[in-house]
Amino acid sequence: MSTPPPLSIWARNISPSPTLAVDAKAKALQAAGEDVCSFAAGEPDFDTPEHIKEACIVALKAGKTKYAPTPGIEPLRQAIVERYAAEYGLKAAVGQVVVSPGGKFNCYLGILATCSPGDEVIIPAPYWVSYPEMVKLAGATPKFVLCDDRTGFKLTPAQLEAAITPKTRLLVINSPSNPTGAVYTRAELEAIVAVALKHNLYILSDEMYEHLIYDGAKPTCIATFSPEVEARTITVAGFSKTYAMTGWRIGTTVAPLPIAKAIAELQSQMSSNVTTFAQYGALAALKEKEKTRAALATMLTAFDRRRKILHAGLNNIPGVNCLLAQGAFYLFPNVSSFGLKDMEFCNRLLETEKVAAVPGSAFGAEGYLRLSYATSDAIIAKGLERLGRFCANLKR
Repeated sequence: MSTPPPLSIWARNISPSPTLAVDAKAKALQAAGEDVCSFAAGEPDFDTPEHIKEACIVALKAGKTKYAPTPGIEPLRQAIVERYAAEYGLKAAVGQVVVSPGGKFNCYLGILATCSPGDEVIIPAPYWVSYPEMVKLAGATPKFVLCDDRTGFKLTPAQLEAAITPKTRLLVINSPSNPTGAVYTRAELEAIVAVALKHNLYILSDEMYEHLIYDGAKPTCIATFSPEVEARTITVAGFSKTYAMTGWRIGTTVAPLPIAKAIAELQSQMSSNVTTFAQYGALAALKEKEKTRAALATMLTAFDRRRKILHAGLNNIPGVNCLLAQGAFYLFPNVSSFGLKDMEFCNRLLETEKVAAVPGSAFGAEGYLRLSYATSDAIIAKGLERLGRFCANLKR
């Protein structure tokens, strides 16, 4: 019997998500009865607020179970327009909004809509693990620019200028950042965007963590800088992180009308609409503002407390150096002083101390760890104790 033909180049060349792999391994150990302290999760440890769930249930019982328009139900898209106008002063039309099954898909469709085979996409590292794979699936080439802790994990205009070639088509910016929690100031983003405009680049601005921000830092919507910038910017956000709705899979794109139309057409052939009744839950998140604001405040208070506890604990471990992030729910400590590759560091840490962390190399930055503080205070305390013991043993 002959063997089947090989799989496609897309299937052969795609890499699995390292963050999901570490999280799955930690959960498997927990299911087997191991006492694991996991810092691998990329989602809030809070439940979706009740008013959002209730709105979804009401819609489901009311028969909102049929196909919906591919770019989203009209009331939700209008509410998204109103949100951007109220929060940032961005004057978008409903036709510029596309609701997709998760922010990951919004990013991918934005890349597909703007990039062709042979194009280059500049991705600052550390980067979210899915960006390079999305670019490769579009037939384009990811080009990485390392931004380490000496620059606060932020891209500089000079670095961007040096990375641009005649093939460069798109710049990806993520603030607040996954995996580092870095938050760009408006002035920093304006300087970067000026370089992008000079070279006529598109900008994919991933603002998924825009409301998870601390120490008085302010979120920035790049598309508001000028009409010229808005005409080149794809703004991605969503409901997963802000409203603890990761499993709902609802992301949003606001883009210039030609790009938004292209994204909607691509989506119509790939997934069609987001689950119809789930969109009514998202609508409640935007419309029932006081309830939503209270739920977010509860999460932010807990995240901020955990952020400070974890940061102080990490910097009390000899050999570990960690910047204090201003956004998201991650810290990105430097563990290069221990002389191990970060993958080996994480494997041994999980094996000997049952602490799960994601290696920085998964995000394009060798020598670091990504630690999520979307977990309990008790897990953070226990995990710090175990990590400290592990590091002390490495120093012997």
